Amino acid sequence: MVTIGNHRSLVEGQRSARAQRSDAAYQAFAILRTAFTVAPIIFGLDKFTNVLVQWDHYLAPVLSRPLPVTPHQAMYAVGVIEVVAGLIVALHPRLGALVVAVWLGGIIVNLLLIPGFYDVALRDFGLLLAAAALQRLASRYDPRPTFWPLRRRD
Repeated sequence: MVTIGNHRSLVEGQRSARAQRSDAAYQAFAILRTAFTVAPIIFGLDKFTNVLVQWDHYLAPVLSRPLPVTPHQAMYAVGVIEVVAGLIVALHPRLGALVVAVWLGGIIVNLLLIPGFYDVALRDFGLLLAAAALQRLASRYDPRPTFWPLRRRD
């Protein structure tokens, strides 16, 4: 009979992964990670097509007037940022959740500058809180430090 030295640790690792997947906190992490990956990518791509909504209406005139581009063109930049944010959440949720939370904070400020969009700002505040929850959960399930790509090696 041949004995494999790492067999026991492999079996324990599989049990640990199964136990982790059945853990409610891990399930919440997985749900939030998926949502904050998919939603920004979809909404970001829609900035180029306006299939879901006419996004230009969501840019406060006080912010768009000084820009050297039209609000429609500004939405292209917003779309790129949102797609990148979604990809960062997918690849490094601990950092990506922080990026999304800061981005949502900016969106909220923008919406508060537009009369009649306070309900959308309130909804986005709820999303900001969910992004903050994802960041906290990611501190357990994403082993890399938040800013690991920027961390100096000593």
